[in-house]
Amino acid sequence: MSTPWPTTTIGELFDIGAGKSVTPASRGQDPKRPFLRTSNVLWGRFDLTDVDTMFFTDDEFAVKNLRSGDLLVCEGGDIGRAAVWQGQLAECSFQNHLHRLRPKRPDISPEFYQFALEGGITLFGLIEGVGNRTTIPNLSRNRLAELAVPKPPIDEQRKIAAVLGKVQAAVAVEGDLVRVARELKQAALRQLFTRGLLHEPQKQTTLGPVPQSWVVEPLSQAAFLQRGRFTHRPRNEPRFYGGKTPFVQTGDVVRSDGWVREHTQTLTDEGVAISRVFPAGTILITIAANIGYSGVLTYACAAPDSLVGITASEDFDTTYLSYYLQTQQKRMDELAARGTQKNINIQFLTPWPVPKPPIAEQREIAALLATLDAKIAHHEARRALLRELFRTLLHDLLTARRRVTSLD
Repeated sequence: MSTPWPTTTIGELFDIGAGKSVTPASRGQDPKRPFLRTSNVLWGRFDLTDVDTMFFTDDEFAVKNLRSGDLLVCEGGDIGRAAVWQGQLAECSFQNHLHRLRPKRPDISPEFYQFALEGGITLFGLIEGVGNRTTIPNLSRNRLAELAVPKPPIDEQRKIAAVLGKVQAAVAVEGDLVRVARELKQAALRQLFTRGLLHEPQKQTTLGPVPQSWVVEPLSQAAFLQRGRFTHRPRNEPRFYGGKTPFVQTGDVVRSDGWVREHTQTLTDEGVAISRVFPAGTILITIAANIGYSGVLTYACAAPDSLVGITASEDFDTTYLSYYLQTQQKRMDELAARGTQKNINIQFLTPWPVPKPPIAEQREIAALLATLDAKIAHHEARRALLRELFRTLLHDLLTARRRVTSLD
């Protein structure tokens, strides 16, 4: 990391404290006190949904108790991941797989050095071989102490940390909004496919309770099912790939979140000749390894025999049917045949029960769920933009390519 500032080492700036080892004895004695593990420490923040406890003597806890402003750094796992403790719990310690960095002098901002570590590790290769568990199983105290870092004036440290902290907090907010929108969608899926929109009395069916006016039909009656194709073996002959026709595979459908908008492979004319092309609007569902994931094609694509194409009948709205199939993935996976790998087939899908409201209600249900999907996509796009902004600012501010005095 090239900067105009003087450089020093982590060991020159911080006292590095060791946490307590988790042992059977510490688990078995009382009273127990809370402590942080590596899983609690994320980049720039803490996950305190699951805080473990163990026994500490009063003397141990006095030495290893965290104070506001302590910088915690992961020794193993996601090596170097760091966050500044702000006293989120009244008392808390830390285990031996974390390093506690406590500033030696008043001209040190722990928040700045949290970002210096993040930038150094994720952008500048500060720790050579990080992530290779064979060559670097952990970040030892000595190695951490020797890491070279820049030392801007304290005012600039604080301003850089404030700017990066605001962007990082905005990323976290968008992440929370995505999570809440996804939870809302799951709740809506459960409600809409059991109670509908018209507040009707319910009746019992093979699917459980559904509105009185709905009927339950097998998937083969709700749609036309056709298996994808890729007949040649071995599958990886280069002459079949790299052409102009999109070739959607199971992984693309698993990642699609209900709408297949991208692909990772294409076919030549020779490849298309041994495959099957489905038109836009076809629902694809995975039938091998990853079972029951589905997504609507947004453009025409070829597909292999690990996918089945589902074309809704005139009595079914494609988007409604696709959303319903999303709710069935877990159950399909549970029922899939288990051989060398899990799989299902058209015979498995043919009798699968599907609730059938009137077509107008189907479209209203689909529209409501599409609105929630749009909200999820909106916040995911904002989060992606903010992440990119964060990475750009992290790079530019840590290298002084951009100075905080030039920022609004």
